[in-house]
Amino acid sequence: MVMTANSMTPSAQANDALCAQSATDLASAIAKRELGVVEVMTAFLDRIERVNPAVNAIVTLCAEEALAQARAMDQSFAAGRDKPLYGLPIAIKDLVLTRGIRTTMGSPIYADYVPDIDELYVERIKAAGAIVIGKTNTPEFGAGSQTFNPVFGATRNPYDLSRTCGGSSGGAAAALACDLLPIADGNDLGGSLRNPASFCNVVGFRTTPGRVPNWPKQFSSDQFGVTGPMARNVQDAALLLSVMAGPDIRVPIALSDPGSTFLGQLPSVLNGLRFAWSEDLDGNPIDSAVTTVLEQALPVFEQLGGTVDSATPDLQDAEEIFSTFRAWMFVAKFRKDYQQHGEMMKDTVRWNIEQGLKLTLDDLTAAAIKHSALVERVAGFFDDYDILLCPSAQVPPFPLEQEWVNSINGIELATYLDWMAVCWAITVTGCPTISVPAGFTDSGLPIGIQIVGARGRDRQVLEVAHAFEQATKHGQRRPTLS
Repeated sequence: MVMTANSMTPSAQANDALCAQSATDLASAIAKRELGVVEVMTAFLDRIERVNPAVNAIVTLCAEEALAQARAMDQSFAAGRDKPLYGLPIAIKDLVLTRGIRTTMGSPIYADYVPDIDELYVERIKAAGAIVIGKTNTPEFGAGSQTFNPVFGATRNPYDLSRTCGGSSGGAAAALACDLLPIADGNDLGGSLRNPASFCNVVGFRTTPGRVPNWPKQFSSDQFGVTGPMARNVQDAALLLSVMAGPDIRVPIALSDPGSTFLGQLPSVLNGLRFAWSEDLDGNPIDSAVTTVLEQALPVFEQLGGTVDSATPDLQDAEEIFSTFRAWMFVAKFRKDYQQHGEMMKDTVRWNIEQGLKLTLDDLTAAAIKHSALVERVAGFFDDYDILLCPSAQVPPFPLEQEWVNSINGIELATYLDWMAVCWAITVTGCPTISVPAGFTDSGLPIGIQIVGARGRDRQVLEVAHAFEQATKHGQRRPTLS
């Protein structure tokens, strides 16, 4: 049950004030023993109990186990020295393996699946002192930027409960927006970190492939699907990334830079940076409400010391590259489930698998060659510009009962992927990109801006995002749920 501010008890108000603190501040207070781990955990569990039923963001909760771990951490506090996330609660996306915690992937096929291992970055998060309290909601097999599935139902947008939170890291984004978590994880193939961050007024960072090594994975050299942090502000996202990132010899594309690259205070000025603004990434339909908000945001980058030009990189063949490799990955990952339980899969997942089954060697070869050429062209674009700016989503949050956007500005869209072209067109570049809050529509719906940097320049992307965030303060506007 969601209470109004007037009906809340003093203890609930105190808990909510604690939950609203940044992850960086909470971690610092715990390290200084100004807050106890049990105190922090109790506050978040209380808020989850009161607020989560309205949004359905956290779908598996391990409250007793989390409290037991918190008590043990308070009793052995010295063991937390040099653990940057010590005592912070986190819930992991329900696509990701978590030892001993149900991982359904939003599919009835895996409704009762409990892994016996953690994925690598979950191991790292735990080793840094965070407490995994459960799982966040996701679409079935992460397919689609609308978070609903037959196992747990839909996750609602905290700014308007009649609308979607986006996806596929929608549960994570909604939980952050509601102060149910201080930090969260996500993964991103076609926009799954960026879209829900835009829809829920939080931060979602798609990192350079290899920045956060993915293990164990069927495709450890995957250049398209990546993992990254989500948070309520950029500094907190950098803190989490400092733990998630770093080399691993089992992952061929893992980057050698240590996670500590992302520690330290981020700057608040952007003197001398050259920005390219692309309103639609070469002709994609964009809802006018999105364009209005983002055009109002552009002068901020000049006020911070940069220059802004209208320019778009040559993304020719991006659609063919993305659709080919996505279909290939779907059939490679889910062929067996499709053959044995196809009737239990939603139609868009079956469609993606069936598209993969139609692929030929010539299709894959052509896509690979075109991908290499596109990456080279984009590298040349970043010789002229430091940062590319573009929309994080082509529409504002849409009604919950609508599975996907099939029309924008009167232009009909053929597939459930088409309305997220501004995200997956960046995916195929391999460039790091972050969505940060950029403002609100006249009806109060959040809009994010996508900040894209050259491949490998993840730290620079964070610095630009932080400076913009500090200048605008849009991310501080929270929903009214309590």
